[in-house]
Amino acid sequence: MDLKRLKYQYILDDLKKKMVFLVGPRQVGKTWLSKKLMAEYKAPIYLNYDIYKDRELIRKHKWPEISDLIIFDELHKMKNWKNYLKGVFDDKKSNLHILVTGSARLEVYRKAGDSLAGRYFIHHLLPLTFVETKVLHDNSIIERLISRGGFPEPFLAENDVDAQKWRNQYADSLLREDVVDFASVIDMKAMREIFERLQRSVGSNISYSNIAGDIGISPTTVRRYISLLESLYIIFSIRPFSTKISRSLLKEPKIYFYDTGLVVGDEGSKTENMVAVFLLTHLEYKNDILGEQNTLAYIRTKDGKEVDFALVDSNKEIKELIEVKTKDTSIASSLKYFVEKYSYKGMQLVKEPTEEQLDSKVNIQTMSIEKYFS
Repeated sequence: MDLKRLKYQYILDDLKKKMVFLVGPRQVGKTWLSKKLMAEYKAPIYLNYDIYKDRELIRKHKWPEISDLIIFDELHKMKNWKNYLKGVFDDKKSNLHILVTGSARLEVYRKAGDSLAGRYFIHHLLPLTFVETKVLHDNSIIERLISRGGFPEPFLAENDVDAQKWRNQYADSLLREDVVDFASVIDMKAMREIFERLQRSVGSNISYSNIAGDIGISPTTVRRYISLLESLYIIFSIRPFSTKISRSLLKEPKIYFYDTGLVVGDEGSKTENMVAVFLLTHLEYKNDILGEQNTLAYIRTKDGKEVDFALVDSNKEIKELIEVKTKDTSIASSLKYFVEKYSYKGMQLVKEPTEEQLDSKVNIQTMSIEKYFS
C-alpha cells in the first residue's frame, strides 16, 4: 500500500526556496519520502555518505552538472559537514535544490552552530498519523496503531509476528549501534536498564533520583542518558506547564516513545502514548509549515491534580487541555477543575467509539480518538 505523507507538498514547495532538512526517528520513512520527491525532478541524484562511491562524489563535488535535486543522506557523518553544505548552497545554480536527511543526529548537530543560518527550512517526519493511514479503509486502524505503532514497516506488516520481529531488531539496533555510535563513553548495561524502565513508565512522572537509586548510578548520568535517547528520536519528554497555574509542579517530565509498539504496559498507557505521538506530530506540523512555536505539555499541581496534555501556543498560552481515557466517558475531575478555574477549552478523548458530548457549562467536549484525529 502506497501511503502519502502529509508533508510531501510542503517539502516540495520549500525546496524551491532554501535547503530542506528532513529529520526524525530512524526507519520512519525519510529515505522513502526523499526518493518519492525525486520523481518530481528531471535529473535528481541521491548520495548516501555511507556508500563509498557516493562519498567520493560528495567530497569531490562530482555530481552531474545537470542535476536539479541533490539528496544528501547521512551527511552529518562527514567532518565539517555544515561548512561543506554552506559552500554547496552558496555556490549552487539557481535551479539546483538540496534535501539533507539522515538519522536524528542531524537535528542534534544542526544546533551546534549557526553557519547554516538562513539557508534552510526544517521538516520533521514522525510516525504515520491516523489521517495518513485512513487510505487503508480498515476499521481497526486505531487498534493497529496502538499495538504496532506508526512506523511504516511494522504497521504495514502482514501479521503481528512479523511486526514484532521488526521491533525486536529495531530496539536492539538502537541501543547497540545508534547509542554507542553517538556517545563515546557509556555504560550500556545502565542504558539498557533505563530504556526498559522507561518502557514501563510511559505517562508517569519521571524521577531521575529514583531511577539512579534503583540502578546504582548518579542522577546526572540518568539525566544524560535520557537526554541521549531524546536526541536520537527514540523518546520525547513533555514538561509541566506552570505559567498561571497555582501550585504547579515545576519539574518531573513525562516520557513517551515515538514507537508506541515499544511501550510495555496496559491498554491505557499504550493509548496515551499513541495520542501523545499524534499530538506532537500535529504541533510539529504546524511549527514546520506555519513557523509557529507550539509545544506539548501537561498540567500537574503539587496536590495531585493532573491533566494528560496541554496544547501550548507560541505565546505560551494553553489552547486546549486533553485527557485520554480508554472507555470512561464521564468527565475527569481534574480536567473539570482546570477548565472551570482557568476557562480553558477541555477535551476528553475516548478510545472506544462514543457519542460526542459537549458540556457547555464548562466548555468540555467528549469525543472518540478516531473522530478527533480525523
